[in-house]
Amino acid sequence: MTVISLAIQKGGSGKTTTAINLAAALQRAGKKVLLVDADPQANLTQALGYAEDPPQHLYTALKKEIAGEEALLSQVILTSSCGLPLIPASLDLAGAELELVGMYGREQVFSWMLKPLLPQFDFILIDCPPAIGMLTVNALVASDYVLLPLQAEFLPLKGVRSFMYHFETIKKKLNQHLEVLGIVLTKYDDRKSMNRQVLKQLETEYTGKVLDTYIRSNIQLAKAQEAGMDIFSYDETSHGAKDYRRLGEDFLSRIK
Repeated sequence: MTVISLAIQKGGSGKTTTAINLAAALQRAGKKVLLVDADPQANLTQALGYAEDPPQHLYTALKKEIAGEEALLSQVILTSSCGLPLIPASLDLAGAELELVGMYGREQVFSWMLKPLLPQFDFILIDCPPAIGMLTVNALVASDYVLLPLQAEFLPLKGVRSFMYHFETIKKKLNQHLEVLGIVLTKYDDRKSMNRQVLKQLETEYTGKVLDTYIRSNIQLAKAQEAGMDIFSYDETSHGAKDYRRLGEDFLSRIK
């Protein structure tokens, strides 16, 4: 069983879109996959069709753990309409940042909570907030790998550099087994000179870490989220479905 965080210090990078559709691609490849929405914005939860907060979610379990009670994440797993298992988030999760600060072993809480679920899944994908706070640190400490979705523009490139600084600190002090699985470019258009320049810069700075698969700009990806579905369930003939299918294959080859 492998835990992967999707993280980057930049909003709008395609983290949620990649989490949903990579999970769907892996599931279609015969893997058992669980999605965890660790972002208080709850975009992943909403994109899978939950417009309102579910009665049980990550924060309700986290509150029990912080209070010293038994928190069973298995009890908050939902199955979305397109068949993806999900531990949902809620806006209340924003309060967890402060609540975790005073807790003993605060960086390990996600690790403790996820441990009973590890034998049940091949992959657990955690969608992280776009900042290095306690929720993201917990996700990275619980993970084997981190995957960085990134738009090929210069401001997101700065976000990668900032994230990698924090990554090295977390790896050194909290999780020596954590590795960068790769950087995946989203909303990529090879016709745009800026996209090509950022790609070249990334390949120079992070040799071997830029995945071969690029996710092209595709309106069907946004429409699928609006419908609460993954891209394969919504339109499996679209460019988005083809790109995420290739990303799943690329992902599995790197994990092996």
